[in-house]
Amino acid sequence: DMRLLLDGIQLSQVNVSMTINSTAAMLLLMLQIIAEEQGVDRNTIKATIQNDMLKEYISRNTFIFAPDKAMRLTLDIFEYCQIELPKVNPISISGYHMEEAGATAAQEIGFTIANGIEYLRLAKGRNVDLEKLAETFTFFFSSKTNFVEEICKFRAARVLWAKLLVEEFKFTSQKALKMRIHAQTAGSELTAIQPEHNYARVTIQALAAVLGGVQSLHTNSFNEAHSLPTQTSSHIAINTQKIIWHETDISEYPDPLNGAPVFEEKTELLVNRAQEIFVDIQNLGGALKAVESNYQKDEIERVSYLTQLKFQKGTKIVV
Repeated sequence: DMRLLLDGIQLSQVNVSMTINSTAAMLLLMLQIIAEEQGVDRNTIKATIQNDMLKEYISRNTFIFAPDKAMRLTLDIFEYCQIELPKVNPISISGYHMEEAGATAAQEIGFTIANGIEYLRLAKGRNVDLEKLAETFTFFFSSKTNFVEEICKFRAARVLWAKLLVEEFKFTSQKALKMRIHAQTAGSELTAIQPEHNYARVTIQALAAVLGGVQSLHTNSFNEAHSLPTQTSSHIAINTQKIIWHETDISEYPDPLNGAPVFEEKTELLVNRAQEIFVDIQNLGGALKAVESNYQKDEIERVSYLTQLKFQKGTKIVV
């Protein structure tokens, strides 16, 4: 199946990203085998695997093993990649699924960063260079239509991640301190009724991600609520990004809203609130202990319920 999937794709020339978690070890090995069959040196194979098991228990629920066993496999992959596949990003720490399940922007930041810190702590006992491991970490966030808050969310996440790495691990590598973010527009906000209105939603969500300074972006298709994308809807989704890139001047500026009072105040507010959430998790013994007690899952479900009540009462409007 993997040979068929990658037939005609030169793995020496592309960086393959896989949204794969419980079976990440097996899929990564299959990718490596196909690459080596193509004559690619394993030291040059480029790929990213999600491999973020903590968020599976929090929101996505495609786990196979108990949390401690899953962590062992995740750490095995860290170790293997650092020795055998140095160009592979062995984890993409994900807040996207949390926000899709109903998490607030502050929860998405706080829970995601708590997971990232936990992976580094757990890797201390392994044969890995922690700072080099942090250099390979990538992050995956949602981008919703709550335009101002979402822009500030990406800015706040970068601030808090770098701050915590310096405080706890004393990292000095600029590459390690960077938070490389892939964002995906929020599928949960796209409607099945009058789906053509989703063009506007996806565009607003994409603009929030770009103005927030993400490194990589996926724009959902307008018919997301109905099915997997058609060829036409996927072309529109891709071209939404191209219009922002080519037909506006937004991409010419790395942080065009820097210094604007509303954005600076909101960013600071989110940093402080997310740090409070992070501290709450540390008080429970860290992200893994919190997961085992269902803390994050319960908090997201509580917020999601309150949001749903707002829809039902008409205080939160969907057009």
